[in-house]
Amino acid sequence: MQNPRLASRYAKSLLDLAIERNSLEDTLKDMRALHEVCAMSPDFCVMLQSPVINGDKKLAVINAVMARQQISVLTNAFIALLVTKGRELNLPEIAEAFIAQYNALKHIRTVKLTTATAMNDSVKKGIESKIATYMPNDTVNLTTSIDASLIGGFLLEVEDQLFDASVKKSLNDIKTSLLDNSYVSKM
Repeated sequence: MQNPRLASRYAKSLLDLAIERNSLEDTLKDMRALHEVCAMSPDFCVMLQSPVINGDKKLAVINAVMARQQISVLTNAFIALLVTKGRELNLPEIAEAFIAQYNALKHIRTVKLTTATAMNDSVKKGIESKIATYMPNDTVNLTTSIDASLIGGFLLEVEDQLFDASVKKSLNDIKTSLLDNSYVSKM
């Protein structure tokens, strides 16, 4: 169940508490680990959402899964509170909201670059420095991916903006303009 407002509020509370207790980086590490577990294991998320499994068993499973991560006392208490309140199904959203709020607090902007082929490190560094000139007060976290269907060019995603400079888009634009036939008189 998606509930971004609830996730944002719980994440903000955890963020404020982590700042107050000087354990912000440890809490971030825990939330990233939890987010990664949720992303890699759909079964874990289904278990969190299951009304059949009681809270104690869910907490035991969460603790068993997170045992290798050495989570902090604050994060452990926070997770226990969520389970007590019956909000464990929102844990993946809360972890994601916490990471987003941490990034906003530290002025870290995630930029996703998708290309048709792999780039070498010098090109990647050049693009990263070019992007950084447009965001002088922020730290740029560049993630790259490869999508061969782009044919050439790139897609650049900065938060909610998408810059599409791919050959695929250009070809689709040409196709649309040819199929439009706006030059033909409509009868």
